[in-house]
Amino acid sequence: MHTALALMLLCPLAGAVFQAGWGSAVGRRASALAAALAVAGSFAAALVAFAGCGVAPTHVSFGAWLAFDGFSAQFSLLYDRIAAVMTVTVTFTALLIHLYSAGYMREDKSYARYFCYLNLFVFFMLVIALADDLVFLFLGWEGVGFCSFALIGFWHEDPKNVVAGCKAFITTRVGDLGYVAALALTIASFGEASLTGLSAGAETLSPGLAAVIGFGFLFAALGKSAQLPLSSWLPDAMAGPTPVSALIHAATMVTAGVYLLMRLDPLLAYAPPVGATAALLGGATALYGACCALGQRDVKRILAYSTVSQVGYMFLAAGSADVTGALFHLQTHAFFKSLLFMCAGIMIQAASEEHDIFRMGAPLRRRYPGLFVLFSCGAAALAGIPFTSGYFSKGRTLADALTHPDPVFLLAFAMGTLAALVTAVYVFRMYFVAFFAEPADPAPIHDAPALHAMELPLWPLALLAVGYGFANPPEFLHIRPWLDHYLLGVTAPLPPHAAHAELLVESLDAALAFLGLAMAWHFYRPARHPAAPPDGLLTAGLGLDALYLKRLAAPYVRLAAFAWRAIDEDILDGAALGLASGLGGLSGAVGRVGGGRIAVSLAAVFAAVAVVLVWVAFGWL
Repeated sequence: MHTALALMLLCPLAGAVFQAGWGSAVGRRASALAAALAVAGSFAAALVAFAGCGVAPTHVSFGAWLAFDGFSAQFSLLYDRIAAVMTVTVTFTALLIHLYSAGYMREDKSYARYFCYLNLFVFFMLVIALADDLVFLFLGWEGVGFCSFALIGFWHEDPKNVVAGCKAFITTRVGDLGYVAALALTIASFGEASLTGLSAGAETLSPGLAAVIGFGFLFAALGKSAQLPLSSWLPDAMAGPTPVSALIHAATMVTAGVYLLMRLDPLLAYAPPVGATAALLGGATALYGACCALGQRDVKRILAYSTVSQVGYMFLAAGSADVTGALFHLQTHAFFKSLLFMCAGIMIQAASEEHDIFRMGAPLRRRYPGLFVLFSCGAAALAGIPFTSGYFSKGRTLADALTHPDPVFLLAFAMGTLAALVTAVYVFRMYFVAFFAEPADPAPIHDAPALHAMELPLWPLALLAVGYGFANPPEFLHIRPWLDHYLLGVTAPLPPHAAHAELLVESLDAALAFLGLAMAWHFYRPARHPAAPPDGLLTAGLGLDALYLKRLAAPYVRLAAFAWRAIDEDILDGAALGLASGLGGLSGAVGRVGGGRIAVSLAAVFAAVAVVLVWVAFGWL
């Protein structure tokens, strides 16, 4: 087990080192192969560890790496069944994205740098999934933040991409202030910083302190997972290459916040307000993201807002103390969303780098029938068509909210239910417009063998998007829910009343999916020749960016301008210039005294003698 866990981490790290040192020298194909093999090795190690994982967790320590004042941070790992499922999901999805990237980046000159960042991203995400020590986990937490900045701004020749990367980096750093504060309180309370210690000692904390620590970690999770009010960075993160969008928005960075809440579930049990807040924000974000997706034309921005929305459902489940439900939706989302993003990459390249779905249409479906089938599988799962993976996992999260005794969760349920309807509308709007419409101004669609080859790694994801829901179906189907039973003993079992509520919720979810399909068909069916709508409030993310620019960024800019002009230039620079001018005048006077003229020298001597005599006289008096 120790060897498998070490290899799981070392393989992508070694791949990143290889790409940094020799990736450009070995050639494009060898570089892509080495990057994929590194993640394949990590995936193989994850499968070996998964096969040997029992109910009891495994603790592994590779020694201390930071020590001060009696505190030490350890390279310590906590491997249990939650980590087992997470690591297999991350490495499997990342492997397919690496294989897809070999085709997508086939003409990019910086392929070695790209694969270096991609391997390093996987390494840091696995650190988050495996770390027991919270300082070590923070290393992975910040590592994925750095890699996301580097990958979002990968094409840095365009300043807009750099700005998008900086926006993601700064926004997530704002959330990380909560992590640092919660970490400091944890160390002060327990003298250590480990998930194991925090879980074991949570009952000894006062309710107030448990809530403060919980809210600190929750704020960090909101930033990393792009939840309200820190969600505005994710749509702009589409500036990076499409495989990066698939990696960041599927099973890695945006799910890190949800995964942290899963790990902190024992603490949240003693801080109910934290769970209620997480659920309420999750429901609100699910509705917000779905509404904003409805106003987009860029296929990647539609999927970005969709990610914001779907992660909201994960927060809803985690806030309801259903770790299995949150992990289940995390997995299904990883499969269908990474599938949709990579389909979008093929669509964009086939349409001559056009992102607007209103310029694609039926020619795309005719030339790429395989792509159409793949996209159909992902769209069905995202919309919650009955018996797809998204249908089962989304219904599980809504049932959690419906049956929770706290009335706040009913509001979260109402927002999540409405979001499910809007989700079906925007998904089938995208589906009908991008694959069936006859656009008035079509983008040129070209048929390329390389694009057809890029479809190959997507078929496993399509199968999982459609069929993985049966790994954990609701009890009314009388099929053994594998994930529930696998995590039994690690997480709390689903309450019986929640299990019965799933039948009602799944029926409602199915009705909403078909209602959304009918609404999308009514407004966007091919016979209507739908035209691209003008930009509006939904396109602008309901004005969230504008609000931040006006209320936060603008005052900061004014303060910075005041500090620059009034303080730095007028006061500090003015004082320095005045002092320099005075010293210059004094030196000039001294220079004139020593200029070689006898009369001036004698006058200076007499003046000095007079000053000395006056000083002596005053001293004598």
